Amino acid sequence: MKILILTAATGGGHLRASRAISSYIEQNCPDCSVEVVDAMKSIGSIVDKTVCEGYHMLATKTPKLFGKLYRATNKKSALSSLLNRFSNTFGRLLLPAIEQSSPDAIISTHPFVSEMVSHLKATGWVDVPLITLMTDYGPHRAWIGSEVDAYVVANSDMIPKMEVMGVSKEKIYPFGIPVEDVFFTPADKPALLKKFGLDPNLPTILIMAGSFGVTNILDIYRQITKVDLAFQIVVITGRNEKLYAAFADEVENSPKKTKLVFFTNEVENYMHASDLLVTKPGGLTVSEALACNVPLAVFDAIPGQEEDNADFLLNYHMAVKLEQDTDCGAVIRSLLEDSQKLNAMRSNCAEFDKSHSAENILALTRELCEQYAKRRAGN
Repeated sequence: MKILILTAATGGGHLRASRAISSYIEQNCPDCSVEVVDAMKSIGSIVDKTVCEGYHMLATKTPKLFGKLYRATNKKSALSSLLNRFSNTFGRLLLPAIEQSSPDAIISTHPFVSEMVSHLKATGWVDVPLITLMTDYGPHRAWIGSEVDAYVVANSDMIPKMEVMGVSKEKIYPFGIPVEDVFFTPADKPALLKKFGLDPNLPTILIMAGSFGVTNILDIYRQITKVDLAFQIVVITGRNEKLYAAFADEVENSPKKTKLVFFTNEVENYMHASDLLVTKPGGLTVSEALACNVPLAVFDAIPGQEEDNADFLLNYHMAVKLEQDTDCGAVIRSLLEDSQKLNAMRSNCAEFDKSHSAENILALTRELCEQYAKRRAGN
């Protein structure tokens, strides 16, 4: 069975979900071959740059406008029809990559790509199962395609909302967003803290700035360091050199012991070593944190999908929200002082167990391939 995973680099989440399911298939399916293709890059550099940079600009520079567009395209409107026509137009340009791969099944981790492949199936150019893997905790119409065979979603709360959008319940599978196995693997927390040069006897707060970088996280950090309790902090800035330099100045004079980290391949270990994660609520970051059973304090949710992610966490008492123009330090303090609440949040994270997501996705893919094979044999 050959599986083609189509993705796009509008944020890191789509790519990370693709890598997670790809890694699982490679390690657990000897009769499978899997290929991950960036669909936008395959279509062309101009389209890739326009879509990816356009998303980045809207989400970071004009979040209110992004939120309005997100809500507008989540309705049956002229704007959503325009997006459908965009997908249909560029679907033909994606066809050569699909034909070159010659897959038995396609898994899409991006809404535009799902719509493109759905259009190609509707016009007869592609005839294989299409599984759409949604990478946030709330649905959006951009993910919905007439020829999608199955939707893998983050949680069961999404099912009735998608039914309203016209999706058959039988096509929706709340397996959860797949993340790498290392996030689910239990870790020796004291040993990790010692490895990172931290005190195993102190609570540890992990701050992650997000793939786009966030400047006001500096203000949140300053407020947290003023809290008159004993704890230590880890800050991961990713590849944002400007943000790293700004934090370096802050950390040098910080009243709290802080380990500053640039890019790292050990995010899962830092999560396993932490008692609380302060972060933007991106879909994959949330999923990785929940896999590590670490409660969250979320901030700066991008209007739209990240707000949906934050709402889900808050509804199930797995996170607190750090509001703008409020004392974030007071929120963190009350949480650290209330060990019962923090432990309950950790337990809620553990109960949301999606450790079999990749396994279930692979089984679903095989089942759909068998159904297609029987249908062809009957023709």
